[in-house]
Amino acid sequence: MVLASALLLTGCAGGTTTAAPAASADASATAAAPLDSAAATPTPTPTPADTDAPVVVEELGKGEQDAAVDVEVEGPVQVAFRRITIKPGAGTGKHCHDGRLIAVVEEGALTHYAPIYPEGVHVYETGDSIEEGPGYVHEGKNEGTENVVLLVTYIIPAGDPLAETDLTHCDPE
Repeated sequence: MVLASALLLTGCAGGTTTAAPAASADASATAAAPLDSAAATPTPTPTPADTDAPVVVEELGKGEQDAAVDVEVEGPVQVAFRRITIKPGAGTGKHCHDGRLIAVVEEGALTHYAPIYPEGVHVYETGDSIEEGPGYVHEGKNEGTENVVLLVTYIIPAGDPLAETDLTHCDPE
């Protein structure tokens, strides 16, 4: 089953999103902002209770990816979204995934140890996007002094753990 990650990550709108403006005293003068507007200035996202707009879009995060991303996971699949905070000096521990994940570094710098990098390590900064594939053992660490916060979308075969910590189920290191 091929999943279009762009739909999952951008709420089907694609590109930059902006929130509908907050309700004003003159509701007839309030119109929803376009979902894709390069000229729009980002504004705080109102909660559904703060606006009369019929649709409120909240951009949780956005990152850049230098290469194409092809997300194929045999179905049926489970899709999960997580915000993960890694405190200074902490890490994810070695693990692998049976499917794919796409993440954005919301805050901090994640040091990512994996055999997919020529030197075995890559540092992802705030605003960077991470794509992890199935099978290979890897570990993320916060080697900085501030929290690392990741917004992560998992696309994993249904019934499998989001992260496999029994390394005998991963590709050999």
